[in-house]
Formats: sequence, C-alpha cells, structure tokens
Amino acid sequence: MKLAFAIRPGPGAVSAQRHTRSLAARCRFVALAALLLGGFLYLCLCLFFVMHQRQFQYTLGGTRSTPEAATAAGFTEVKVPTEDGERLDGWWLPPPVGRGVVLFLHGTPGTVPNQVWRLSQLQQGGLGILAIDWRGYGGSTGRPSEKGLRADARAAFDFIRETAPASRIAVFGESLGTGPAVALARERPVAGILLNAPYASVRRLYEMRGPPLPYRWLLADQFDSEALIGKVDVPVMILHGTADPNVPIGEARRLYAAARWPKFMIESEGAGHLDAWEGGGEAPALHALAAWTAAKEPAPASPGEPRTPLRGGPRR
Repeated sequence: MKLAFAIRPGPGAVSAQRHTRSLAARCRFVALAALLLGGFLYLCLCLFFVMHQRQFQYTLGGTRSTPEAATAAGFTEVKVPTEDGERLDGWWLPPPVGRGVVLFLHGTPGTVPNQVWRLSQLQQGGLGILAIDWRGYGGSTGRPSEKGLRADARAAFDFIRETAPASRIAVFGESLGTGPAVALARERPVAGILLNAPYASVRRLYEMRGPPLPYRWLLADQFDSEALIGKVDVPVMILHGTADPNVPIGEARRLYAAARWPKFMIESEGAGHLDAWEGGGEAPALHALAAWTAAKEPAPASPGEPRTPLRGGPRR
C-alpha cells in the first residue's frame, strides 16, 4: 500500500506568492500607465507642432520697405496685388531695351531691404529686376503658407509680364524662395530657374533634423521641389556650398538628379548657406540669367561640364 501525503504551503509561502503576484500586477500597471502617458505626451507634441508649425517655418519681421530705401538702392517701390487679395511690397527696376527681367525670391528671415547687397550684384547683370516680400513679411499683407507663397510668385511674374511685356523672365530663388521658384516654373513660362541653397523638400529637412514625428501627415507646407522639378522643361542652375549648415548639400544633389536637362550645378567647396554665390557662382549665374532672358528659345544653363565643384570661401 502506498501512502500519498499532500504538503500544504505554510502561511509564509502563501504570503510570498501573493506578494509576487501583486508585484507583477503593479509592474504591468506601471508599464501600461507609462506607455499610455508616453503616447499621450507624443500626441501632445504632435498637436503642438501642428498648431505652431508655421511659426517654426516662417520667420516674419525684417526691415519694412519704404519708397526712400528703394530709391536709394536704384529701385522703385511697387505694390503687387495677388489673386487672393493680398498686397506685396516689391522693388522694381525696369529692364533696358531688349533685355530680360529677373524675379528674385528671397529666403527667410529678412525682407527685400535686407537683400540690398544681393540686388546690387544682380544689377551688374544689366537686367531688369523685381524683388518681392512674401505675404506677412515686412509690409506685405497676409500670412505665409505654401499655397500663399506660390500665389505671391505668380503675382510677381504677372506684374512683370504686364509691366514689361516684351521681356523674358528668369526666376532666382534663394533658400525658402527656391520652393516657390520651382513651382512657378510649372505654372508660368519662365525662361530658366536659378536656385541658391535649395532643398529637395522642407519635409525632408524636418525628418533629418526635427524630433521623430510623422511629418508626412502633420506638415502642411512641405514644398516638395523634388517632385516638381522633373516636370520643369526650362534650364536649371543650382548653387550650393558643401559646408551649408542649414540645408545639407545632399538636398541640392537630389534636386539636381531629379531635374531635366539642360541643368548645371556648382558646388562651392567650404561655402556655407547662400555663400556659393560668392564662392564662384556669381559669374556663371549672371551669365545664365542673361542668356536665358536674351534667347528666343531656352538656352542651356551654362556651357561646359554639367556639374562643377568650385573652391571658395564664405561671404564676409
């Protein structure tokens, strides 16, 4: 005969088991609470970005335009109306007889009066010039957005076409202004586009440098120039510094790869943001602007090799 004995755990063992189960339950609760809190904080961060994204993207202010400041720089101050009822400050220099016009679209921060040094360099090309302040910048009315900036660029082009109907129009965009410049080339018959320190898309810049958020769904103004430039059938010239801390040169290379021929890219070795102009880009850029606006048919961006690294230092 076999005898079976059942050993019941003592009070201490039962208490230990209960304590272990209770501790495990508390750990699961804490983990779940932390997960829910983390998710809630992440959603709050997303909401905060959505509500304030345009404050991050557009730096308003700058020096307001005045007729006196425009005259001192050799320009006439004009007011450019947009299709949605805004009025933009602009500086206008009529073209000499038989010459073309450059539409200059600046970056952010700053306004047209802050670009006197660049406008003076463009004047050396002997072309007409229209430079505008984006909506919300300086004395221009409205609030900036991608849709609004594209409307501003169209309004500026239409102002030139109405004021100087015999002149061909090239567009020169810098930094933020490169996105509207590329879009304008899809919407109006520009003679060529010059891009200084361009991005492939603003969304890519956020994805590279911002906190890990789903910018594809959150960012309202993505300025996807890479998606547009392949549909542009006019000459393209790109200037970019290899040491640009704001827009990595890889962005410009992506844009160049997506563009159609004729296209030309100047990489200025060691140059920072917007400094490729002084790093060797000024002479070929002015040559391209003159060629584009003088030719009856679109001319190549520049003769020679399509992509040329140049050595140059940053602007002083």
